[in-house]
Amino acid sequence: MLIRILFFLAFLFLIDWYSFQAFKASFPGNFWVKLAFWSFSIIVYLFVAYTFLTFSNRGVSSPNFGRMASLLILSIIPKLIILTFLFGEDILRVSTGAFQSIAGSREGDFLPDRRKFLNQTALALAAIPFVGILHGVLIGKYRYRVIRHTLEFDDLPEEFDGFTITQISDIHSGSFDDRKKLEYGVDLINQQGSDVILFTGDLVNNRSEEMEPWIETFKKLHAPLGKYSILGNHDYGDYMSWPSQEAKAANLQHLFQIQEELGFKLLRNESVQIQKGNSSIDLIGVENWGKGFAQYGDLAKAAANLTKESFKILMSHDPSHFDEEVKSFAHHIHLTLSGHTHGMQFGIEIPGFIKWSPASLRYPKWAGLYEELGRYLHVNRGFGFLAFPGRVGIWPEITVLELRRK
Repeated sequence: MLIRILFFLAFLFLIDWYSFQAFKASFPGNFWVKLAFWSFSIIVYLFVAYTFLTFSNRGVSSPNFGRMASLLILSIIPKLIILTFLFGEDILRVSTGAFQSIAGSREGDFLPDRRKFLNQTALALAAIPFVGILHGVLIGKYRYRVIRHTLEFDDLPEEFDGFTITQISDIHSGSFDDRKKLEYGVDLINQQGSDVILFTGDLVNNRSEEMEPWIETFKKLHAPLGKYSILGNHDYGDYMSWPSQEAKAANLQHLFQIQEELGFKLLRNESVQIQKGNSSIDLIGVENWGKGFAQYGDLAKAAANLTKESFKILMSHDPSHFDEEVKSFAHHIHLTLSGHTHGMQFGIEIPGFIKWSPASLRYPKWAGLYEELGRYLHVNRGFGFLAFPGRVGIWPEITVLELRRK
């Protein structure tokens, strides 16, 4: 472990040393700029070393890991932009110097000086992600956004015309650090006044006890036709070491009790009917099923008692389930609600122009509304955050879906 830490710190130092050249060229002789640069870098080195030397079995869910992730991202991404400019500039300098040498220029001109304008441009561009990441850590992770969709169906029961769903996902209660802002988010959910609230998994990072400080806050959620939930991949405690299988099982049982205390009906490979007047729709909830993740979900079991003609909504945490099984399932599932990806908590979204996140490299359907074979999938960007304690460009989401009859 120690050798790996030293190699990683050496890698960070090389990035710092190379990017420092832009600061030297832009602020020649300025002692305070140099002091600020290396002071910040040393703080990052020390915190990285401390975090790995005290690494707990909570892994990426531990608070120290999140703080380290923030410092690393805040430090490395802007410097990578600087490195891109410096590398390009060095290629130009070497090429120019070699040409001058061949052309017989006088000694000392082989490598021209660094161009101050290019270095200042690199610093200015690097400042953009630096400010963005800082905003994401301090503000963005609680910058709740309500996203609305209206979906039309030929076979929606008439009495459900105008039926509204508020979907939340990926609470990750072990990451919260601001009660006031969290209470604002919960109030915002209630303000939507939807018929039902559906939570699509990952209540905690690993341990059920992470939710205990926030129970009273989330108990305030209300919906006239009920609150329903499913489990996400983090809810099972699979990503940490337990003293025994009994301890792990007890943790999961405690999580079930918390779900009940919160007023959520937890669906574990089962379905319920939501009644409105003389009509009903089927709500299906499966345990986590993800491509490359644990596959505890059993859709066939959950839908075993349903008729093919009924209107069906499915809650399944991982959106890969939709492509792998749901869209070709024997029963026509009208709407699937998922979460899981968080949109990687980092990306660019300008409606009508661009929608990109590193999550798209892993998940073809990573955020928002999709339609295929007459079946809809909505992927919520998540209410909370994990590992990196921030959100940049991909804000925490509260989704409101209105169902209409064509």
